[in-house]
Amino acid sequence: MGLLTGLLTLPLAPARGVAWIADRLEETAERETADPAVLRARLAALNRALDEGEIDQERFELEEERLLDLLEGRPPVAAPADPAPRPPGSH
Repeated sequence: MGLLTGLLTLPLAPARGVAWIADRLEETAERETADPAVLRARLAALNRALDEGEIDQERFELEEERLLDLLEGRPPVAAPADPAPRPPGSH
């Protein structure tokens, strides 16, 4: 990039920075979503949430199916509105 081009496009630097950060966040999220260890940990947390009564059976089954689909490499059918189990006392 030449000096003149750099000076002329300087006002766009913040937008380019935000786009770069968004790309890195997307890559990280995709990598974590596909990581079997992360998916198994989420399944374990989901089972604990069901055992402790934090979620009902219907929500458990929807999220379990979605996580198992991801674990097996299939695209999930539909994501529930609130996929993460809530910590105790946050209801």
